[in-house]
Amino acid sequence: MENMQLAQRIRAFRKLKGFTQQELAEKSGVSLALLGAVERGNRRADDQILTKIADCLGISLAELKPDK
Repeated sequence: MENMQLAQRIRAFRKLKGFTQQELAEKSGVSLALLGAVERGNRRADDQILTKIADCLGISLAELKPDK
């Protein structure tokens, strides 16, 4: 369940900022395949990767991760 909440939040913030998956992957230094899998909830990303994504989205890691 946590993976799906995180996936939805990443996708929502990405779209809010007007990025495609390709653009966010390039800007964050994360592979497109990994970003896609994380956005679908099929793969869990560690905090290092999530921090890169959050930085590119202009938000904090705390804002990106769902409340536990």
